[in-house]
Amino acid sequence: MSKRDYYEVLGVSRDAKPEEIKKAYRQKALKYHPDKNPGDATAEAKFKEAAEAYEVLRNPDKKSRYDQYGHAGMGNNFGGGGFGGGMSMEDIFSQFGDIFGGAFGGGFSGFGSGGSRRGSRRVNRGSNLRIKVKLNLEDILKGAEKRIKVNKYVACSPCRGTGARDGSAFTTCSTCQGAGRVTRVANTFLGQMQTTSTCPSCGGEGQSIQDKCSSCYGNGIVKEQEVISINIPPGVENGMQLSLSGKGNAAARGGVSGDLIVVIEEVPHPKLIRDGQNLLYDHHISFPEAALGTGIEVPTLEGKARIKIDAGTQPGRVLRLKGKGLPSVNAYGRGDLLVNINIWTPQKLSNEEKAMLEGLREAENFQPKPRQSDKSFFERMKDVFQ
Repeated sequence: MSKRDYYEVLGVSRDAKPEEIKKAYRQKALKYHPDKNPGDATAEAKFKEAAEAYEVLRNPDKKSRYDQYGHAGMGNNFGGGGFGGGMSMEDIFSQFGDIFGGAFGGGFSGFGSGGSRRGSRRVNRGSNLRIKVKLNLEDILKGAEKRIKVNKYVACSPCRGTGARDGSAFTTCSTCQGAGRVTRVANTFLGQMQTTSTCPSCGGEGQSIQDKCSSCYGNGIVKEQEVISINIPPGVENGMQLSLSGKGNAAARGGVSGDLIVVIEEVPHPKLIRDGQNLLYDHHISFPEAALGTGIEVPTLEGKARIKIDAGTQPGRVLRLKGKGLPSVNAYGRGDLLVNINIWTPQKLSNEEKAMLEGLREAENFQPKPRQSDKSFFERMKDVFQ
């Protein structure tokens, strides 16, 4: 079953501001929250659907990619749009619990005394990393696997990412009693107002370290160089972004790692020009070759191809080599190679050459004869693309 448009899911316009997107998600999540709709599978599905839409639209990189490519840009190679279906309810509560503040007591999932505490403790999330990968047209034609070195935060080996010296114990935070959040009640002219915020003592973790690791000083992460393999699909374009989930910086003292954002940088080809899926090539022939006809070789991304130039070929004629262009990321088939034929006019002539041309100047067959449809080069190119 095809997915609904993320903007439709949240009920916002495509030019909605981040505050509007956040507000719309909050309303949807409150409406379909599992604690408010116990045992309702439809409500739970809509709850996850809203979380998936918010995960993409709140992230500028993912939102830009979605606006350009739709759901096709959210596949495995593009950072995975399946947030709601691919992550558990626990993950959703942990990621988005803070947008509810403490309006319902007990964090994201607390709609009453019976509500669970799944979202009470803060789950750390590592930051995203962004790198550029250069690709030539040959790489883009077939796709490529690139192994790159990335300096990033990884889990500390001696303490296994906990931040505590081996054998050291964790103690429950005395301020929040392990909840990770503290609730305050204030009396106002409207009555009692309850707010919930991250515990200032433990930073939302609900516990503290007795003896910190000497390698990471209690952070649970250290800076190291890691070799990451990236599979790039055929047909990518300059500026396109691929997202590798969980390949960014590791989170402090456990949690969810950030993403690695890979930005495609296309290296210009020395002879061919890219135009979407098509490739353009400019070729010059001499006047005798144009008049008498000839055969020429043109470069392609898979070697050279030989094509025939008919006698009487006019300058600006475009020849099409079908299927010699580039593939599309989201479609089957390949574009074409378009060869624009130009007539080379010599700039210096010998006396003998001048005499030969003078003899032809007045010949009837060498007088210009406008064609019935004498279109410009750009008009002819437009016809080719249609």
